[in-house]
Amino acid sequence: MPRIKLVFLALVAMSVASLTSCEKKPTSAGPEGSTEKVTMQLYVMSKCPYGVQAVDAILPAVQKLGSAVELKLEFIGDGDASNLQSMHGPAEVEGNIIQICAAQQDPTKFYAMLKCMNENWQAIPEGWEACADKAGLDKAKLTACKTGEEGKKLLAESYARAKASGVQGSPTIRIAGSDYQGGRRGDDFLRGMCDKLKTKPEICTNIPPPPEVQVIVLTDARCKECAVDGLIAKLGTVFPGLKPKTLDWADPQAKKIYEEAQLKALPAALFDASIEKDKEGNEQMGRWLEPAGPYKSLRLGGKFDPKAEICDNKVDDTGDGKMDCDDETCKQALACRQEKKAQLDVFIMSQCPFGVQAVNNMKDVLGAFGKDMKFGVHFIATETPEGIQSMHGPAEVEEDLRQICAIQTHPKNNKWLDYFWCRNENIQSPEWQACTGEKTGIDKAKIEKCVTGEQGKKLLGADAAMAMALDIGASPTWMVNNRRVFNGVDPKEIQTQFCQDNPTLAGCKVEIKSTQPQNVPAEGGCGG
Repeated sequence: MPRIKLVFLALVAMSVASLTSCEKKPTSAGPEGSTEKVTMQLYVMSKCPYGVQAVDAILPAVQKLGSAVELKLEFIGDGDASNLQSMHGPAEVEGNIIQICAAQQDPTKFYAMLKCMNENWQAIPEGWEACADKAGLDKAKLTACKTGEEGKKLLAESYARAKASGVQGSPTIRIAGSDYQGGRRGDDFLRGMCDKLKTKPEICTNIPPPPEVQVIVLTDARCKECAVDGLIAKLGTVFPGLKPKTLDWADPQAKKIYEEAQLKALPAALFDASIEKDKEGNEQMGRWLEPAGPYKSLRLGGKFDPKAEICDNKVDDTGDGKMDCDDETCKQALACRQEKKAQLDVFIMSQCPFGVQAVNNMKDVLGAFGKDMKFGVHFIATETPEGIQSMHGPAEVEEDLRQICAIQTHPKNNKWLDYFWCRNENIQSPEWQACTGEKTGIDKAKIEKCVTGEQGKKLLGADAAMAMALDIGASPTWMVNNRRVFNGVDPKEIQTQFCQDNPTLAGCKVEIKSTQPQNVPAEGGCGG
Protein backbone atom coordinates (compact mmCIF):
# COMPACT_ATOMS: atom_id res chain seq x y z
CA MET A 1 0.00 0.00 0.00
CA PRO A 2 1.12 3.61 -0.44
CA ARG A 3 3.30 5.07 2.25
CA ILE A 4 1.56 7.17 4.89
CA LYS A 5 2.91 10.69 4.96
CA LEU A 6 2.26 12.16 8.38
CA VAL A 7 2.20 15.87 7.61
CA PHE A 8 1.89 16.84 11.26
CA LEU A 9 5.01 14.89 12.16
CA ALA A 10 6.90 16.71 9.44
CA LEU A 11 5.63 20.00 10.88
CA VAL A 12 6.63 19.45 14.50
CA ALA A 13 9.52 17.04 14.08
CA MET A 14 12.90 18.36 15.07
CA SER A 15 15.29 19.40 12.29
CA VAL A 16 17.70 16.49 11.75
CA ALA A 17 21.17 17.39 10.74
CA SER A 18 24.78 17.70 11.83
CA LEU A 19 25.23 20.87 13.86
CA THR A 20 27.34 22.41 16.66
CA SER A 21 27.33 22.60 20.46
CA CYS A 22 28.41 24.81 23.37
CA GLU A 23 28.61 24.00 27.05
CA LYS A 24 27.68 26.20 29.95
CA LYS A 25 29.92 26.11 33.00
CA PRO A 26 28.27 24.60 36.10
CA THR A 27 26.90 26.71 38.91
CA SER A 28 27.87 26.03 42.48
CA ALA A 29 25.03 26.07 44.99
CA GLY A 30 21.68 24.28 45.26
CA PRO A 31 18.25 25.46 46.50
CA GLU A 32 17.95 26.80 50.02
CA GLY A 33 21.57 26.03 50.80
CA SER A 34 21.40 22.49 49.39
CA THR A 35 24.07 21.30 46.97
CA GLU A 36 21.52 19.25 45.03
CA LYS A 37 20.94 20.32 41.46
CA VAL A 38 19.47 18.92 38.28
CA THR A 39 21.34 18.99 34.98
CA MET A 40 19.56 20.06 31.81
CA GLN A 41 21.34 19.38 28.53
CA LEU A 42 20.02 21.31 25.56
CA TYR A 43 21.30 20.48 22.07
CA VAL A 44 20.39 23.10 19.45
CA MET A 45 21.43 25.01 16.33
CA SER A 46 21.70 28.79 16.61
CA LYS A 47 19.54 29.37 13.49
CA CYS A 48 17.07 26.51 13.96
CA PRO A 49 13.63 27.99 14.75
CA TYR A 50 12.63 24.98 16.88
CA GLY A 51 15.82 25.27 18.90
CA VAL A 52 15.28 29.01 19.35
CA GLN A 53 11.74 28.41 20.62
CA ALA A 54 12.99 25.83 23.11
CA VAL A 55 15.75 28.09 24.40
CA ASP A 56 13.36 31.01 24.84
CA ALA A 57 10.99 28.84 26.88
CA ILE A 58 13.71 27.12 28.92
CA LEU A 59 15.73 30.16 30.02
CA PRO A 60 13.01 31.69 32.26
CA ALA A 61 12.47 28.29 33.92
CA VAL A 62 16.20 27.88 34.51
CA GLN A 63 16.44 31.35 36.00
CA LYS A 64 13.51 30.64 38.35
CA LEU A 65 15.27 27.55 39.70
CA GLY A 66 18.57 29.40 40.00
CA SER A 67 21.40 27.32 41.43
CA ALA A 68 19.17 24.23 41.56
CA VAL A 69 19.74 23.69 37.86
CA GLU A 70 22.88 23.31 35.78
CA LEU A 71 22.21 24.19 32.14
CA LYS A 72 24.56 22.77 29.53
CA LEU A 73 23.94 24.22 26.10
CA GLU A 74 25.43 22.30 23.19
CA PHE A 75 25.32 22.76 19.42
CA ILE A 76 25.05 20.00 16.84
CA GLY A 77 27.45 20.00 13.91
CA ASP A 78 30.23 18.38 11.91
CA GLY A 79 33.93 18.83 11.36
CA ASP A 80 36.96 19.68 13.43
CA ALA A 81 38.42 23.07 14.37
CA SER A 82 39.85 23.46 10.85
CA ASN A 83 36.56 22.75 9.04
CA LEU A 84 33.44 23.46 11.06
CA GLN A 85 30.08 22.80 9.37
CA SER A 86 26.46 23.39 10.32
CA MET A 87 23.06 22.66 8.77
CA HIS A 88 22.22 26.29 8.05
CA GLY A 89 25.62 27.16 6.63
CA PRO A 90 28.58 29.40 7.57
CA ALA A 91 26.37 32.03 9.22
CA GLU A 92 25.17 29.44 11.71
CA VAL A 93 28.72 28.27 12.38
CA GLU A 94 29.69 31.86 13.20
CA GLY A 95 26.60 32.28 15.38
CA ASN A 96 27.42 29.07 17.24
CA ILE A 97 31.00 30.24 17.87
CA ILE A 98 29.83 33.61 19.19
CA GLN A 99 27.36 31.97 21.53
CA ILE A 100 29.79 29.38 22.82
CA CYS A 101 32.40 32.08 23.40
CA ALA A 102 29.83 34.08 25.37
CA ALA A 103 28.97 31.05 27.48
CA GLN A 104 32.67 30.50 28.15
CA GLN A 105 33.18 34.13 29.20
CA ASP A 106 30.25 34.38 31.62
CA PRO A 107 27.63 31.61 31.99
CA THR A 108 25.21 33.95 33.78
CA LYS A 109 25.37 37.00 31.51
CA PHE A 110 25.32 34.58 28.58
CA TYR A 111 21.58 34.00 29.15
CA ALA A 112 20.79 37.64 28.38
CA MET A 113 22.91 37.60 25.23
CA LEU A 114 21.31 34.39 23.97
CA LYS A 115 17.83 35.80 24.56
CA CYS A 116 18.78 38.99 22.72
CA MET A 117 20.21 37.13 19.70
CA ASN A 118 17.12 34.93 19.52
CA GLU A 119 14.93 38.00 19.06
CA ASN A 120 16.25 38.16 15.49
CA TRP A 121 17.58 34.64 15.01
CA GLN A 122 17.17 34.76 11.22
CA ALA A 123 19.88 37.44 11.08
CA ILE A 124 22.44 35.57 13.23
CA PRO A 125 25.34 36.33 13.48
CA GLU A 126 24.43 39.97 12.69
CA GLY A 127 23.72 42.14 15.72
CA TRP A 128 25.74 40.12 18.21
CA GLU A 129 27.76 43.18 19.29
CA ALA A 130 24.64 45.05 20.46
CA CYS A 131 23.50 41.92 22.31
CA ALA A 132 26.89 41.63 24.00
CA ASP A 133 26.58 45.23 25.19
CA LYS A 134 23.06 44.56 26.43
CA ALA A 135 24.25 41.52 28.38
CA GLY A 136 27.28 43.32 29.79
CA LEU A 137 29.83 41.04 28.13
CA ASP A 138 33.33 42.08 27.05
CA LYS A 139 33.14 42.53 23.26
CA ALA A 140 36.89 42.64 22.84
CA LYS A 141 37.29 39.25 24.51
CA LEU A 142 34.38 37.86 22.50
CA THR A 143 35.92 39.09 19.26
CA ALA A 144 39.26 37.52 20.14
CA CYS A 145 37.53 34.21 20.93
CA LYS A 146 35.34 34.38 17.81
CA THR A 147 38.13 35.16 15.37
CA GLY A 148 40.88 33.12 17.01
CA GLU A 149 41.46 29.46 17.65
CA GLU A 150 39.68 29.36 21.02
CA GLY A 151 36.16 29.64 19.60
CA LYS A 152 36.81 27.02 16.92
CA LYS A 153 38.24 24.67 19.53
CA LEU A 154 35.28 25.16 21.88
CA LEU A 155 32.82 24.50 19.08
CA ALA A 156 34.63 21.43 17.78
CA GLU A 157 34.65 19.98 21.31
CA SER A 158 30.94 20.67 21.61
CA TYR A 159 30.28 18.94 18.28
CA ALA A 160 32.14 15.94 19.61
CA ARG A 161 30.08 15.86 22.81
CA ALA A 162 26.83 16.03 20.84
CA LYS A 163 27.96 13.23 18.54
CA ALA A 164 29.09 11.08 21.45
CA SER A 165 25.60 11.55 22.95
CA GLY A 166 23.98 10.33 19.74
CA VAL A 167 22.12 13.59 19.21
CA GLN A 168 20.92 14.58 15.74
CA GLY A 169 17.84 16.79 16.11
CA SER A 170 17.46 20.36 17.27
CA PRO A 171 16.26 20.76 19.93
CA THR A 172 17.13 17.62 21.86
CA ILE A 173 16.51 18.09 25.58
CA ARG A 174 17.73 15.86 28.39
CA ILE A 175 17.00 16.35 32.07
CA ALA A 176 19.13 14.40 34.54
CA GLY A 177 20.41 12.30 31.65
CA SER A 178 16.96 11.26 30.36
CA ASP A 179 15.32 12.43 27.13
CA TYR A 180 12.64 15.01 27.84
CA GLN A 181 9.37 14.34 25.98
CA GLY A 182 7.08 16.81 27.71
CA GLY A 183 5.53 20.11 26.68
CA ARG A 184 7.51 23.04 25.34
CA ARG A 185 6.25 25.86 27.55
CA GLY A 186 8.06 27.46 30.45
CA ASP A 187 5.96 25.73 33.12
CA ASP A 188 6.42 22.39 31.37
CA PHE A 189 10.21 22.67 31.52
CA LEU A 190 10.03 23.90 35.08
CA ARG A 191 7.86 20.91 36.01
CA GLY A 192 10.26 18.54 34.28
CA MET A 193 13.23 19.85 36.23
CA CYS A 194 11.36 19.95 39.54
CA ASP A 195 10.33 16.31 39.12
CA LYS A 196 14.01 15.34 39.20
CA LEU A 197 14.77 17.19 42.44
CA LYS A 198 14.38 15.38 45.75
CA THR A 199 14.53 18.66 47.67
CA LYS A 200 11.94 20.90 46.04
CA PRO A 201 12.39 24.69 46.02
CA GLU A 202 9.21 26.63 46.76
CA ILE A 203 8.81 27.51 43.08
CA CYS A 204 8.21 23.81 42.37
CA THR A 205 5.13 23.66 44.60
CA ASN A 206 3.24 26.38 42.74
CA ILE A 207 3.29 25.13 39.13
CA PRO A 208 -0.28 24.84 37.80
CA PRO A 209 -1.10 21.48 36.18
CA PRO A 210 -1.65 21.51 32.41
CA PRO A 211 -5.25 21.23 31.19
CA GLU A 212 -6.29 17.70 30.19
CA VAL A 213 -6.88 17.22 26.47
CA GLN A 214 -8.52 14.03 25.19
CA VAL A 215 -7.52 12.64 21.80
CA ILE A 216 -8.59 9.42 20.09
CA VAL A 217 -6.01 8.03 17.67
CA LEU A 218 -7.31 5.55 15.09
CA THR A 219 -4.85 3.22 13.37
CA ASP A 220 -4.73 -0.17 11.67
CA ALA A 221 -2.28 -2.97 12.42
CA ARG A 222 -2.41 -3.98 8.74
CA CYS A 223 -0.94 -0.61 7.74
CA LYS A 224 2.84 -0.91 7.86
CA GLU A 225 3.44 2.80 8.25
CA CYS A 226 0.52 3.85 10.42
CA ALA A 227 2.50 3.65 13.68
CA VAL A 228 1.23 6.30 16.07
CA ASP A 229 3.73 6.23 18.95
CA GLY A 230 5.74 9.05 17.40
CA LEU A 231 2.59 11.02 16.67
CA ILE A 232 1.37 10.77 20.25
CA ALA A 233 4.80 11.78 21.58
CA LYS A 234 4.83 14.88 19.37
CA LEU A 235 1.28 15.80 20.30
CA GLY A 236 2.39 15.61 23.92
CA THR A 237 4.87 18.40 23.28
CA VAL A 238 2.00 20.64 22.15
CA PHE A 239 -0.55 19.49 24.73
CA PRO A 240 1.30 18.65 28.00
CA GLY A 241 -1.95 17.37 29.55
CA LEU A 242 -2.67 15.02 26.65
CA LYS A 243 -4.77 11.94 27.44
CA PRO A 244 -4.52 9.73 24.35
CA LYS A 245 -6.64 6.69 23.56
CA THR A 246 -5.49 4.47 20.68
CA LEU A 247 -7.94 2.23 18.83
CA ASP A 248 -7.14 -0.28 16.10
CA TRP A 249 -9.44 -0.82 13.12
CA ALA A 250 -10.15 -4.33 14.37
CA ASP A 251 -11.98 -2.79 17.35
CA PRO A 252 -15.72 -2.22 16.59
CA GLN A 253 -15.50 1.06 18.50
CA ALA A 254 -12.86 2.28 16.02
CA LYS A 255 -15.18 1.56 13.11
CA LYS A 256 -18.03 3.40 14.84
CA ILE A 257 -15.89 6.49 15.51
CA TYR A 258 -14.52 6.34 11.95
CA GLU A 259 -18.07 6.63 10.60
CA GLU A 260 -19.05 9.32 13.13
CA ALA A 261 -16.09 11.42 12.09
CA GLN A 262 -16.80 10.81 8.38
CA LEU A 263 -13.20 9.77 7.78
CA LYS A 264 -11.79 8.49 4.50
CA ALA A 265 -8.34 7.28 5.58
CA LEU A 266 -6.08 6.35 8.50
CA PRO A 267 -4.29 7.15 10.72
CA ALA A 268 -6.46 9.79 12.33
CA ALA A 269 -6.24 11.89 15.48
CA LEU A 270 -9.59 13.15 16.78
CA PHE A 271 -9.91 15.76 19.53
CA ASP A 272 -13.07 16.28 21.51
CA ALA A 273 -14.22 19.55 23.09
CA SER A 274 -11.53 19.31 25.78
CA ILE A 275 -9.04 20.79 23.33
CA GLU A 276 -10.63 24.17 23.99
CA LYS A 277 -9.30 24.03 27.56
CA ASP A 278 -5.73 24.31 26.32
CA LYS A 279 -5.94 27.69 24.62
CA GLU A 280 -2.25 27.88 23.69
CA GLY A 281 -2.11 24.39 22.19
CA ASN A 282 -5.45 24.84 20.42
CA GLU A 283 -4.26 28.10 18.89
CA GLN A 284 -0.95 26.54 17.85
CA MET A 285 -2.67 23.62 16.12
CA GLY A 286 -5.72 25.52 14.90
CA ARG A 287 -4.85 25.66 11.21
CA TRP A 288 -4.10 21.92 11.19
CA LEU A 289 -7.52 21.00 12.55
CA GLU A 290 -10.74 20.49 10.59
CA PRO A 291 -14.31 19.55 11.60
CA ALA A 292 -15.00 15.81 11.62
CA GLY A 293 -18.47 15.08 12.92
CA PRO A 294 -18.39 15.70 16.68
CA TYR A 295 -14.59 15.93 16.64
CA LYS A 296 -11.75 18.07 15.37
CA SER A 297 -9.48 16.00 13.14
CA LEU A 298 -5.77 16.68 12.78
CA ARG A 299 -4.65 16.83 9.15
CA LEU A 300 -2.19 13.95 9.04
CA GLY A 301 -2.17 13.32 5.32
CA GLY A 302 -3.06 9.68 5.97
CA LYS A 303 -3.88 7.69 2.83
CA PHE A 304 -4.57 4.19 4.15
CA ASP A 305 -8.13 3.18 3.37
CA PRO A 306 -9.06 0.48 5.92
CA LYS A 307 -11.99 -0.61 3.75
CA ALA A 308 -9.86 -1.14 0.64
CA GLU A 309 -7.89 -4.13 -0.64
CA ILE A 310 -4.35 -4.36 0.73
CA CYS A 311 -2.21 -5.28 -2.24
CA ASP A 312 0.47 -7.44 -0.67
CA ASN A 313 -0.96 -9.33 2.33
CA LYS A 314 -2.41 -12.43 0.56
CA VAL A 315 -5.87 -11.72 1.97
CA ASP A 316 -9.09 -10.78 0.20
CA ASP A 317 -9.69 -7.72 2.38
CA THR A 318 -12.79 -6.50 0.58
CA GLY A 319 -14.45 -9.91 0.23
CA ASP A 320 -15.09 -9.48 -3.49
CA GLY A 321 -13.31 -12.69 -4.45
CA LYS A 322 -10.23 -10.86 -5.79
CA MET A 323 -7.07 -10.90 -3.73
CA ASP A 324 -4.10 -8.50 -3.81
CA CYS A 325 -2.98 -7.61 -7.36
CA ASP A 326 -6.04 -9.28 -8.90
CA ASP A 327 -8.13 -6.51 -7.37
CA GLU A 328 -8.66 -3.60 -9.75
CA THR A 329 -7.80 -1.04 -7.06
CA CYS A 330 -4.25 -2.43 -6.77
CA LYS A 331 -3.20 -1.85 -10.38
CA GLN A 332 -0.98 1.16 -9.58
CA ALA A 333 0.50 -0.19 -6.34
CA LEU A 334 4.27 -0.73 -6.37
CA ALA A 335 3.82 -4.36 -5.38
CA CYS A 336 1.66 -4.96 -8.46
CA ARG A 337 3.63 -3.05 -11.09
CA GLN A 338 5.24 -5.05 -13.86
CA GLU A 339 9.01 -5.21 -13.51
CA LYS A 340 10.95 -3.39 -16.25
CA LYS A 341 14.61 -4.34 -16.22
CA ALA A 342 17.22 -1.57 -16.51
CA GLN A 343 14.56 1.12 -16.06
CA LEU A 344 15.25 4.15 -13.87
CA ASP A 345 12.63 6.85 -13.31
CA VAL A 346 12.79 9.94 -11.15
CA PHE A 347 9.87 12.01 -9.85
CA ILE A 348 10.70 15.70 -9.41
CA MET A 349 9.39 19.23 -9.11
CA SER A 350 11.12 21.24 -11.81
CA GLN A 351 12.09 24.13 -9.52
CA CYS A 352 13.07 22.03 -6.51
CA PRO A 353 16.84 22.48 -6.00
CA PHE A 354 17.23 18.85 -4.96
CA GLY A 355 15.38 17.70 -8.08
CA VAL A 356 17.59 19.95 -10.19
CA GLN A 357 20.71 18.48 -8.58
CA ALA A 358 19.46 14.93 -9.09
CA VAL A 359 18.79 15.45 -12.82
CA ASN A 360 22.16 17.16 -13.26
CA ASN A 361 23.91 14.24 -11.59
CA MET A 362 22.40 11.92 -14.17
CA LYS A 363 25.06 13.17 -16.60
CA ASP A 364 27.60 10.97 -14.82
CA VAL A 365 25.19 8.08 -14.35
CA LEU A 366 24.05 8.01 -17.96
CA GLY A 367 27.65 8.41 -19.02
CA ALA A 368 28.43 5.16 -17.23
CA PHE A 369 25.44 3.14 -18.49
CA GLY A 370 24.70 4.67 -21.88
CA LYS A 371 21.93 2.92 -23.80
CA ASP A 372 21.87 0.08 -21.26
CA MET A 373 19.76 2.32 -18.99
CA LYS A 374 16.24 3.42 -19.86
CA PHE A 375 15.76 6.73 -18.06
CA GLY A 376 12.58 8.72 -17.51
CA VAL A 377 11.49 11.84 -15.61
CA HIS A 378 8.03 12.35 -14.12
CA PHE A 379 6.57 15.31 -12.27
CA ILE A 380 5.02 15.71 -8.84
CA ALA A 381 1.98 17.97 -8.90
CA THR A 382 -1.67 18.07 -7.84
CA GLU A 383 -4.62 18.23 -10.21
CA THR A 384 -7.48 20.25 -8.75
CA PRO A 385 -10.77 21.62 -10.16
CA GLU A 386 -8.95 24.95 -10.50
CA GLY A 387 -6.11 23.39 -12.50
CA ILE A 388 -2.72 21.79 -11.86
CA GLN A 389 -0.84 23.06 -8.82
CA SER A 390 2.71 22.53 -7.59
CA MET A 391 4.67 23.29 -4.41
CA HIS A 392 6.67 26.21 -5.84
CA GLY A 393 3.72 27.93 -7.48
CA PRO A 394 2.46 28.70 -10.99
CA ALA A 395 5.98 29.28 -12.41
CA GLU A 396 6.89 25.71 -11.50
CA VAL A 397 3.76 24.35 -13.19
CA GLU A 398 4.69 26.28 -16.34
CA GLU A 399 8.20 24.81 -16.29
CA ASP A 400 6.84 21.34 -15.54
CA LEU A 401 4.73 21.66 -18.69
CA ARG A 402 7.68 22.77 -20.79
CA GLN A 403 9.87 19.97 -19.52
CA ILE A 404 7.25 17.25 -19.98
CA CYS A 405 6.60 18.60 -23.48
CA ALA A 406 10.34 18.46 -24.21
CA ILE A 407 10.27 14.77 -23.26
CA GLN A 408 7.25 14.20 -25.50
CA THR A 409 8.55 16.08 -28.54
CA HIS A 410 12.27 15.15 -28.37
CA PRO A 411 12.39 11.54 -27.10
CA LYS A 412 15.17 10.16 -29.33
CA ASN A 413 18.42 9.43 -27.46
CA ASN A 414 17.11 11.43 -24.46
CA LYS A 415 17.50 14.65 -26.46
CA TRP A 416 15.11 16.33 -24.03
CA LEU A 417 17.80 16.24 -21.36
CA ASP A 418 19.68 18.98 -23.21
CA TYR A 419 16.77 21.30 -22.42
CA PHE A 420 16.67 20.14 -18.78
CA TRP A 421 20.39 20.62 -18.22
CA CYS A 422 20.36 24.02 -19.87
CA ARG A 423 17.39 25.23 -17.81
CA ASN A 424 18.91 23.88 -14.62
CA GLU A 425 21.73 26.40 -14.96
CA ASN A 426 19.17 29.04 -13.94
CA ILE A 427 15.87 27.26 -13.35
CA GLN A 428 14.19 30.39 -11.93
CA SER A 429 14.80 32.44 -15.08
CA PRO A 430 11.67 33.13 -17.18
CA GLU A 431 13.88 33.14 -20.31
CA TRP A 432 13.28 29.49 -21.13
CA GLN A 433 13.51 30.17 -24.85
CA ALA A 434 17.28 30.62 -24.44
CA CYS A 435 17.47 26.85 -23.98
CA THR A 436 15.98 26.12 -27.39
CA GLY A 437 17.22 26.58 -30.92
CA GLU A 438 20.92 26.41 -31.79
CA LYS A 439 22.07 26.14 -28.18
CA THR A 440 20.32 22.81 -27.50
CA GLY A 441 18.61 21.71 -30.70
CA ILE A 442 15.21 21.86 -28.96
CA ASP A 443 12.37 23.09 -31.18
CA LYS A 444 10.73 26.07 -29.42
CA ALA A 445 7.60 25.91 -31.60
CA LYS A 446 6.96 22.27 -30.71
CA ILE A 447 7.30 23.04 -27.01
CA GLU A 448 4.91 25.99 -27.24
CA LYS A 449 2.32 24.02 -29.18
CA CYS A 450 2.38 21.21 -26.62
CA VAL A 451 2.27 23.58 -23.63
CA THR A 452 -0.56 25.80 -24.91
CA GLY A 453 -2.67 22.93 -26.19
CA GLU A 454 -4.28 20.06 -24.33
CA GLN A 455 -1.38 17.65 -24.80
CA GLY A 456 0.88 19.14 -22.12
CA LYS A 457 -1.89 19.36 -19.55
CA LYS A 458 -2.89 15.73 -20.16
CA LEU A 459 0.71 14.55 -19.82
CA LEU A 460 1.28 16.49 -16.60
CA GLY A 461 -2.07 15.40 -15.20
CA ALA A 462 -1.16 11.76 -15.87
CA ASP A 463 2.18 12.21 -14.05
CA ALA A 464 0.44 13.89 -11.12
CA ALA A 465 -2.04 11.00 -10.90
CA MET A 466 0.73 8.42 -11.04
CA ALA A 467 2.75 10.13 -8.30
CA MET A 468 -0.36 10.32 -6.14
CA ALA A 469 -1.23 6.66 -6.72
CA LEU A 470 2.30 5.69 -5.71
CA ASP A 471 2.18 8.12 -2.75
CA ILE A 472 5.28 9.89 -4.04
CA GLY A 473 5.50 13.45 -2.77
CA ALA A 474 9.22 14.13 -2.28
CA SER A 475 11.39 15.57 -5.05
CA PRO A 476 13.45 13.67 -6.06
CA THR A 477 12.08 10.15 -5.60
CA TRP A 478 13.60 7.40 -7.74
CA MET A 479 11.92 4.22 -9.00
CA VAL A 480 14.10 1.28 -10.10
CA ASN A 481 12.75 -1.26 -12.60
CA ASN A 482 9.24 0.12 -12.10
CA ARG A 483 9.05 -1.62 -8.71
CA ARG A 484 11.26 -0.10 -5.98
CA VAL A 485 11.64 3.50 -4.76
CA PHE A 486 14.47 5.28 -2.98
CA ASN A 487 15.55 8.86 -2.25
CA GLY A 488 18.87 10.58 -2.86
CA VAL A 489 20.72 13.02 -5.08
CA ASP A 490 24.29 11.73 -5.15
CA PRO A 491 25.33 10.06 -8.46
CA LYS A 492 27.26 7.32 -6.68
CA GLU A 493 24.21 6.49 -4.58
CA ILE A 494 21.98 6.49 -7.68
CA GLN A 495 24.34 4.02 -9.36
CA THR A 496 24.48 1.81 -6.25
CA GLN A 497 20.70 1.68 -5.90
CA PHE A 498 20.16 1.00 -9.62
CA CYS A 499 22.78 -1.77 -9.68
CA GLN A 500 21.15 -3.44 -6.70
CA ASP A 501 18.43 -4.60 -9.12
CA ASN A 502 20.52 -4.62 -12.31
CA PRO A 503 23.90 -6.01 -11.18
CA THR A 504 25.03 -7.46 -14.54
CA LEU A 505 25.08 -4.15 -16.45
CA ALA A 506 28.53 -2.93 -17.46
CA GLY A 507 27.87 0.50 -15.97
CA CYS A 508 27.86 -1.02 -12.51
CA LYS A 509 31.62 -1.52 -12.82
CA VAL A 510 32.31 2.10 -13.78
CA GLU A 511 33.69 4.26 -10.98
CA ILE A 512 31.38 7.23 -10.39
CA LYS A 513 32.60 9.85 -7.93
CA SER A 514 30.37 11.07 -5.16
CA THR A 515 29.46 14.77 -5.25
CA GLN A 516 28.47 14.90 -1.58
CA PRO A 517 30.78 16.67 0.90
CA GLN A 518 32.12 14.41 3.62
CA ASN A 519 29.75 13.91 6.57
CA VAL A 520 26.79 15.38 4.65
CA PRO A 521 23.88 12.99 3.99
CA ALA A 522 23.44 12.09 0.31
CA GLU A 523 19.73 12.88 0.53
CA GLY A 524 17.47 15.89 0.47
CA GLY A 525 14.16 16.79 -1.05
CA CYS A 526 11.21 19.13 -1.49
CA GLY A 527 7.88 17.96 -0.15
CA GLY A 528 7.31 14.64 1.55
